[in-house]
Amino acid sequence: MIIDGPMEPTLFDQPSAQPPAIPTVTEFTGKVKALIEDHFYDVMVEGEVSQPKISRNGHMYFTLKDEGAQLPCVIWRSTLNRLDLQLEQGQQIIAGGDLQVYAPHGRYQLIVKSVQQAGLGTLQLAFERLKKKLEEEGLFDPAHKQSLPELPKTVGVVTSATGAAFQDIRSTLERRWPLLTVKLHHASVQGTSAAAEIASAIRWFDQHQNVDVLIIGRGGGSLEDLWPFNEEAVARAVYECSIPIVSAVGHETDFSISDFVADVRAATPTQAATAIVPDINEMRMFVEDQQRRVEEAVRSQIRRKKELVEYYGKTYALQQVREKAAQLGRKRIDLDHRLKARTSELLYQKRSRYQELHSRLEQLNPKAPLEKGFTRILQDDSWIRSSSQFNPEKEFEIEWKDGKVKSPG
Repeated sequence: MIIDGPMEPTLFDQPSAQPPAIPTVTEFTGKVKALIEDHFYDVMVEGEVSQPKISRNGHMYFTLKDEGAQLPCVIWRSTLNRLDLQLEQGQQIIAGGDLQVYAPHGRYQLIVKSVQQAGLGTLQLAFERLKKKLEEEGLFDPAHKQSLPELPKTVGVVTSATGAAFQDIRSTLERRWPLLTVKLHHASVQGTSAAAEIASAIRWFDQHQNVDVLIIGRGGGSLEDLWPFNEEAVARAVYECSIPIVSAVGHETDFSISDFVADVRAATPTQAATAIVPDINEMRMFVEDQQRRVEEAVRSQIRRKKELVEYYGKTYALQQVREKAAQLGRKRIDLDHRLKARTSELLYQKRSRYQELHSRLEQLNPKAPLEKGFTRILQDDSWIRSSSQFNPEKEFEIEWKDGKVKSPG
């Protein structure tokens, strides 16, 4: 049979097809690795740090997560040393680096090359914006700032009652000027309610006018921890307060809005206490030094008077009146007596003034009663001055002039 034209091939007429090549796991993972690493290079990811740990080789491994996903991360030892950081559980960060596929385990991870605290940019921007606004309004103007009293009798403190800052302030004040009265108004120093509590405490002292100077502050921390002292409500309360205020927020390098508005900025709470009162021991040394200066000045005057008398005694003009010297002898003797009497009077006055100052200082000495046989009770290295301060549940010390005894622990 002859058929004209092309014919459709049958199944048996088609050429045999080669099956597609199937990649191995290594080949397949290599393709995935190339695809991911080529497209996810030098990326930034924000999340919460989970389970950070340092390996024996010095590398840091952790997971970056949010409510919907997790991302394994690693910081190689050399990078970790360069960054000089310590990540904590729950810390919110922005991690930068390269996404890498680790073929042996079939997983990808972020090779972290940079870390920054999440949210710092927003807070810093808010800080600069408020700082500029208040500065333009004149809240930082030195003309508005008050001088601290030379020797305050009562100091107010606005900080947390349970924080280390108040303990540092109180112990420093007690050591430098023991008879000073310290009044604490508790306020939270971090958290959403802290700014309102701090502003309210400042206004309370201003309304009652029961202190000579005021310290506000807290110990160091992150920008978020110190943020209540960057709030506008606190800044305006400081500006409107009629009592001189020392702002002591954080450490040496920490600056807050309250530092710029306050009358005096102290780098630390301890430095704030030092700026307010003098050291009683330095005062004692100052008085003793002044006594030595007075006595030396009087002796110097006596020497100069004697030298002057001797000088005039040798002049030609005086030689010419030697004949009258006998007549003036009694007057000269009288002059010597008067000079000695005046000198004695000056010395007596200076010694009396010194004894008066010395007596006043001794009255301020908190250990003076011990020399008379009295004792005092200490708890936590603080002088218990009333029964309301004594905690019978805690260990205490009894101090005599010649030693201390601790209660049974």
